Amino acid sequence: MTARHVPLVAATRGGAIENVHYGSVAVVDRGGRVLASAGDPRSLTFSRSTLKAFQALPLVRSGGVAALRLAPVELALMTASHSGEPFHIAVVDSLLAKAGQTRTALQCGCHLPYVFATLGRSPAPGETFDERHHNCSGKHAGFLAYCRLHGLGIDDYLDPAHPLQRRIREDTAALAGLEPASMVVGTDGCSAPNLALPLASLARLWAMLAAGGAGRDVDDALDRLFGAMTAHPELVSGTGRSDLHFIRAGRGDWVAKVGAEGVQVIGIRSRGLGIALKVSDGHSDARFVAAFEVLRALGLVAPDDPELARYAAPAIRNVRGVHTGELRPVFELSPG
Repeated sequence: MTARHVPLVAATRGGAIENVHYGSVAVVDRGGRVLASAGDPRSLTFSRSTLKAFQALPLVRSGGVAALRLAPVELALMTASHSGEPFHIAVVDSLLAKAGQTRTALQCGCHLPYVFATLGRSPAPGETFDERHHNCSGKHAGFLAYCRLHGLGIDDYLDPAHPLQRRIREDTAALAGLEPASMVVGTDGCSAPNLALPLASLARLWAMLAAGGAGRDVDDALDRLFGAMTAHPELVSGTGRSDLHFIRAGRGDWVAKVGAEGVQVIGIRSRGLGIALKVSDGHSDARFVAAFEVLRALGLVAPDDPELARYAAPAIRNVRGVHTGELRPVFELSPG
């Protein structure tokens, strides 16, 4: 069915609206009750990289932290869409060593590290990159660690029928209150299976990551992941990246994660809330404007928040740096 999205963010030029970015927002509690929304809070949404904490969950739940002596920085990197900075690569190497593997076992592929686009830099002449520099390499190293812990093969670790991928699907479905067989499975940009679920169900996952409510053993594992992410937000993303800004703004009370194609999630521990939004055309910057507006509407940030004010109504500039317009939120949250 076609999602009933609504205008979330408008792009202006010369004071007039030039483009409108549609989407939906869901704000839910740990039980999955929709407390506030915009558009269609039950629209089917591919989780993309917002699934990573839950792809790491089976390793944490099954004793992997103690058995493999995993550090919080390694847990944080498993949840990351990292920038490929040297400190990220060092943690990937550490994870691979604990998994008993090298970079050649990673099946995520390789791309130019995000750090260059983020900081407006170019690679040095002759500089080379490999699978460790892929933003999802921490997740993949975590997959390999799970396989080592349980004596599973690694050649097919991305096959949806692999025991690890089945476990991820079953655990995620249970937390979201869904049947595993009902979940749409696609292939992510890193070649791992990715799950689609209603936007409100995705928000519920992040409410539980932040505030528990799934039962003691699961809550303990989720709390480890939450603690790692809030303690090491630079590993969840990278220098100058939005996840770093959003997690820092929460001062230990929030976790946040972007997903490709306009997905954003936030979990708020003190309020037991999960927030999930999708910008239907995948516009990256519009996603951040919408996320800031949701937090402002919920009374969680001030308009001049030192970490997040940059996302309130960011300027649009051309290649010469001339201010040509801005992105503005154009929605209001409705109860329920």
